[in-house]
Amino acid sequence: MPFDYDNQNIFAKILRGEIPNDTVLETEHTLAFNDITPQAAVHVLVIPKGAYASYDHFCAEASEAELADFARATARIIADAGLSLTDGGQGYRVISNAGSHGGQEVPHYHLHITGGQPLGRMLNPA
Repeated sequence: MPFDYDNQNIFAKILRGEIPNDTVLETEHTLAFNDITPQAAVHVLVIPKGAYASYDHFCAEASEAELADFARATARIIADAGLSLTDGGQGYRVISNAGSHGGQEVPHYHLHITGGQPLGRMLNPA
């Protein structure tokens, strides 16, 4: 399955150090930073350092090390933000948009971790 990746997208530029960010966590394969237009009290973006366009692209082509690092980094961010249910947090939402129908604005795979307040329904009934 072919995936197109635009290496001029804003997240690629952040990874290259061309655009600054408010880093929350950086690991060997993952970068997480606060969203510049937060939609909740906590709104962190988590991106793999590899050139992946979407969740399915990442899952299909990332190495085992990248997959594990990304998942563990995400769990750490959730815990560090005080959102984890296992640590007494009130919960969170993880969102990944893909393509035009999914509302993806930046063509680099990323997760939105939101929380710190009641978030309401994810989607309104059709």
